[in-house]
Amino acid sequence: MKIIRDTQRNCARMAAEEYRKLLNENPHCVLGLATGSTPEMLYEELVALCKAGKLSFKDVTTYNLDEYVGLDGSHPQSYRYFMDSHLFNLVDIDKTRTHVPCGVGVTDEMAAHYDDEIKQAGGVDLQLLGIGHDGHIGFNEPCDHFPVRTHEVALTESTRRANARFFAGEDEVPAAAYTMGVGTVMAARRVLMIVTGADKADILHRAFCGPVTPWVPASILQFHPDVTLICDEAAWSGMKA
Repeated sequence: MKIIRDTQRNCARMAAEEYRKLLNENPHCVLGLATGSTPEMLYEELVALCKAGKLSFKDVTTYNLDEYVGLDGSHPQSYRYFMDSHLFNLVDIDKTRTHVPCGVGVTDEMAAHYDDEIKQAGGVDLQLLGIGHDGHIGFNEPCDHFPVRTHEVALTESTRRANARFFAGEDEVPAAAYTMGVGTVMAARRVLMIVTGADKADILHRAFCGPVTPWVPASILQFHPDVTLICDEAAWSGMKA
């Protein structure tokens, strides 16, 4: 299913409507959430809907995709801090039901346990995704296989360069992150991907029209039974080729 809107704001509004319907139909749903510049407008729209009484997060459970290795939740560039600042502290959610991978003092075994927690919660009902310029989803970077479970991953130079705008410089960007595996993402009942900007046109085309390959991690979504893609005309332009 594809939905095209002409501005980034309209993409955010359309995505927020998907959440409004889900939360009203299933107040106890489990959400897989994402960070970065792409979801910021979506979270603004969700906060507005919550304050207007059009949806409630009070019975929702959330699991975030990833977290930087070495950053605790008090660090301004940690993803826990991002989620608190852009969503959790602004809506009626129970913070004890919000989960972000811990970035400090975590072993591989503890990271993998994240998947067990998601399973015990009943599984993710709706997983939010963006896409990196190299096709990564979460922090699953291009490689020779599809990682299955939550794990630590070394970040590529291109990913660190892309994220340097949030830090004092590229050297300040952590070299590794904990991320849900591709298998964890694919286990979600529904996937919602938001893509905006002409700079994402080529990789969007490769992900959905090219071969399924771990060198373009997002291409695995071609095998998911329920993906909603919301993108602007600039990002969609590559799909018209």
